[in-house]
Amino acid sequence: MFINIDTRRLSLKCIDHSDRDFIFEEFQNDFINRYLYDQEPMIDIHEADDLIDFYTMSEPRNQNRWVIVDKNSNNKIGTCGFHVWNRESHEVEIGFELLEKHSGKGYMSEAVEAIIEFAKLQMQVSTIKAIVYIENSNCKKLVEKFGFKVIGKEQDCVFRGKIYIHDVYEKEFYCPDCY
Repeated sequence: MFINIDTRRLSLKCIDHSDRDFIFEEFQNDFINRYLYDQEPMIDIHEADDLIDFYTMSEPRNQNRWVIVDKNSNNKIGTCGFHVWNRESHEVEIGFELLEKHSGKGYMSEAVEAIIEFAKLQMQVSTIKAIVYIENSNCKKLVEKFGFKVIGKEQDCVFRGKIYIHDVYEKEFYCPDCY
């Protein structure tokens, strides 16, 4: 079901073990990990293998991750995808990360737009959720740009001795095949 996606400037490549070094680099990065309060930064390359294994389980699976590749430079610049896909309720949760040096250039908007369209047409979801740390203003702006609305708050976890509160965003679609 999950396929590579091309946009004007980007290739969204389904994650595989050839992305091991990039995934390790990405999830060691302080800029990336600043708002990911469910896990410490990666310290061992095998953690990247575990993450890739999770996103490459045999289908049908309830998650997928794409590596975002800049077509112009052929550099890997981030990841995006879905997890917690509930096929019965036609809901999925979105997540995405972009290396800091590529921030502010519209790449993530382009990638998110493409995977939202994929979720509507291919996955036939009627609801996409985003769980966003309350201080992550760039992420909030991005999901709001695509029509996501705050539906509540989530006190997700205690991390490093501090409680982290997240806004729960939701975007709903009309999906004639969902009912």
